[in-house]
Amino acid sequence: MKIGIDIDGVLTDEYTYVLDNGIKYFSDNNISYIVNRSIYDSEEIFGVSEDEYNDFWKEYIFEYSKNIPIRCHASDIIKKLKEKGNEIFIITSRSFTTYENENKDKMQYLVKEWLNKNSVLYDEIIFTREKAGICKQKNIDLMIEDKPENIEDISKEIPVIVYDCPYNERIYNNNVIRCYSWYDIYEKIEKLEK
Repeated sequence: MKIGIDIDGVLTDEYTYVLDNGIKYFSDNNISYIVNRSIYDSEEIFGVSEDEYNDFWKEYIFEYSKNIPIRCHASDIIKKLKEKGNEIFIITSRSFTTYENENKDKMQYLVKEWLNKNSVLYDEIIFTREKAGICKQKNIDLMIEDKPENIEDISKEIPVIVYDCPYNERIYNNNVIRCYSWYDIYEKIEKLEK
């Protein structure tokens, strides 16, 4: 089976990181904020302007990219999936990796270094904002994703294992498989393979 795996929100707990550090940043800078847990886009989570949100990420994105912990058991489960003959495609739209700017190469390098540091095995890494198209082009059989828009687009064609978060909990259809941990993901993949 060809398995696509997102990074942010799937291999990492980006949501908790954004809440912890966003609240700190906005408090330290006397910026009024709110927290809306049902929204994916961070500027809307906090009810701040796009510039205020971008300033937050400019300060934190490289620290996040280097030091965010990997989710519990993720690398072990991916290793088990590889040992069973599955092909692993890391498919990410991490900030800066898909834009032609001075940070593109640096961020792509940091992503690869982070994957290596955390012993994440993969056959190919793809930096793209068009995940549904890449899944079709690469004949991906199953995607593991958290972003609502991507879940909806990709699940029109193939099954999507959704790493459960408050912002994606309202998305359900016949191709959406909700999971709560990497061991849960492994169990669901085992059932799909039977």
